[in-house]
Amino acid sequence: MIRPALRSSVLGARALVPARRSFSASLSVRDAAGSLPAKKPVGAFRGGAFGFLAGAVAAGAAVYYYILGEYRVCNEMLTEDITALQSATQKLQTYVGELEAKVNQLKKK
Repeated sequence: MIRPALRSSVLGARALVPARRSFSASLSVRDAAGSLPAKKPVGAFRGGAFGFLAGAVAAGAAVYYYILGEYRVCNEMLTEDITALQSATQKLQTYVGELEAKVNQLKKK
């Protein structure tokens, strides 16, 4: 719809206007004057080391409490087994004592 002569003049004016966004690494004058000072980055090594240590401490604490719980359960089971073994040994000892007494009575007759 635009006339060819008008279209060429609009395109020609656009070609003379510098691009609003350039691909250069330097800051534009407008950005350099009104911006705040840039934050100093933490750094990949410091951040990575802190994250690794925090994760290792958290994992270590979780494993410690898990093993502590398993130790308590195993310790209680072992104590129950020792108590059962002691009672079985006492019963066997009384039974053997009764048998020896009966054998001695039979030998005396």
